Amino acid sequence: MSIWVLRGLRDGVVTTRWPAKPDAYADAWRGPARPVDAPDPADLADLTDLCPTGAISVDPVRVDMGRCILCGRCVAERPGAFAWSEGATGPAALTREQLIIPELPETDAAVAAVRARLAERTAALRRSVHVRHVDAGSDGSEEWEIQALLGPVYDIHRLGVFITASPRHADVLLVTGAGSVGMSGPLRTTYDGMPDPKVVIATGTDAVSGGLLLAGSDQTTGGVGATVPVDIWLAGSPPSPFGILNALLIAVGYLTPDGKRSR
Repeated sequence: MSIWVLRGLRDGVVTTRWPAKPDAYADAWRGPARPVDAPDPADLADLTDLCPTGAISVDPVRVDMGRCILCGRCVAERPGAFAWSEGATGPAALTREQLIIPELPETDAAVAAVRARLAERTAALRRSVHVRHVDAGSDGSEEWEIQALLGPVYDIHRLGVFITASPRHADVLLVTGAGSVGMSGPLRTTYDGMPDPKVVIATGTDAVSGGLLLAGSDQTTGGVGATVPVDIWLAGSPPSPFGILNALLIAVGYLTPDGKRSR
């Protein structure tokens, strides 16, 4: 008998109460890199080749979390300029530009408009929400995190969220992968086959920007946003189960992007 079965029989399986109650494990999670508030000038010199995905821009220094693969190179080599973001539930953004930290000047107004439109569309969605997952060229890491949501620790069924095989029954389209050219047609067919209202989540750095190996490749579209309209951009390589769950709850209007209950 597996040791994990014996441990479960001894200690029981503890299902998280998040988002109803805080979860210490989620709060201790490490997210994408970010610039520190008061950087050391010495650590800001020659940042051109520091990030393998080009997530760091200069003048001013910004980090595109949608391109961060959590390799940790910037944090290790320039600790006076970059640090890890904290918490497993983000970052989930309503616009692609919102993943660029510090935020661009026009982001607040754009986010407010998008949030209003999303809230209007998802008003019809309540506690029974069905999710269709499409792998559009993933390396498989995001799929492991999605699978974890179906286990006893996260148990998304307790929140009325279910995975469905048919786009005809789906409210949310959860897309992983860099957007391979070969999957563009099937992905669009799935999107078109879903009834309105529907919400699309780009799940992980690959889906947001193409990731490390496939960004700029002629075999991908550089993220799924070129094929279907994305409502929520979820960074992370891969995002944690808490992050995916957070994005799903934002998609259906249960949570706001800043983590507050909306109903």
